[in-house]
Amino acid sequence: MDWLNDFAKPELIWFVVGLVLLVAEFILPGLIVAFFAVGAWIVAGVCLATPISLNAQLGLFIVSSVVLLAGARRWVKGMFGGFTTDKQDANVDLNEYVGQRAIVTSPITPKLAGRVEFHGTHWTAQADEEIAAGAVVQITQKSSATLTVKPL
Repeated sequence: MDWLNDFAKPELIWFVVGLVLLVAEFILPGLIVAFFAVGAWIVAGVCLATPISLNAQLGLFIVSSVVLLAGARRWVKGMFGGFTTDKQDANVDLNEYVGQRAIVTSPITPKLAGRVEFHGTHWTAQADEEIAAGAVVQITQKSSATLTVKPL
């Protein structure tokens, strides 16, 4: 049973807890659990340097984890998230639709939008003239999730 006493040291227990929390971060989304792993490692380091009570260990774990979470989450998440924007560049991705052909699945009238199938996906489509179902059309414009088409 002496080997069990060797592994029952608080610094080793907190280190293993931190390791388990870090592995859990890879399973759970959100980049939150990792800060609790670092908090556990901070407690392990303090326990290695000086013996402290269990209440002090738990308090240090909670305070260090929450401070790290509040102070560094946005910065760390930015490192892993990359650059994103809510605005779409007008020249990117829109021109790939223009000039392509689609098949009308629901009739299109000037006053009422219909539906077309393009690359296996059904899109809302509008046109300046009536187009019957089954007709092949050419895409002239894409605006949000609506395609403007003309008959061929």
